[in-house]
Amino acid sequence: MISQNVKEKNYFWFTLIILIFVAMIFLFFYLDRHNELSQVIRQWRLGGILLSILLMAALCMTPIPSEGLLVLLLKIYGIYEGILYSWLGMIVSSLAIFYLARHSGPRLFQKMITPRYLELVEHWIRKKGSMGLLIARLFPLPPFAVNFIAGASYSVKFWPYLWTAALSIIPYYIGFTLIYIGVLKSIWIGLVIAGIIIFSLLGVSHIARKIPNNNP
Repeated sequence: MISQNVKEKNYFWFTLIILIFVAMIFLFFYLDRHNELSQVIRQWRLGGILLSILLMAALCMTPIPSEGLLVLLLKIYGIYEGILYSWLGMIVSSLAIFYLARHSGPRLFQKMITPRYLELVEHWIRKKGSMGLLIARLFPLPPFAVNFIAGASYSVKFWPYLWTAALSIIPYYIGFTLIYIGVLKSIWIGLVIAGIIIFSLLGVSHIARKIPNNNP
């Protein structure tokens, strides 16, 4: 009963944080409808870029979805720079999680990761090594969860951990950005391409998740 109450409270606070985050994004878009805020932030030059990267890094270390911040960076810096700074923030978060997972031991990430995620990712790492980790990163799992699991596994070396993290997020960013462009400019071809990319990743993930059941 106590455990259930704790889960309900955690779900409540998590939902509240998400709602506040979404409200802040809508507020930013409303206040920046004439691009005045974006122009101010761009005038910060390197300071604004570093702040954007660090904010993305901090967000990617939590269960909170980072898509909202990605949208803001696309709005402020444009498509190419917005993707680049988001990608760099994700890399920084992956490095930080790797360090925490290796030096804090399993106790930290086991409190944050469900057993189902742990079993799935560990299976692919054990069976396929680096390619298995890359496949696991394509699953519809929270990236921070996969990073913690892979970082805490001493069978995963630093370079495979890093390049799989850097590579696996690119198709998702491209798909999400095409959706953003399609909604912003009503370009239906962008939405179609984005849908193909996202559903392809989901299809690969669905097939891959069934393989462990066929190969005990």
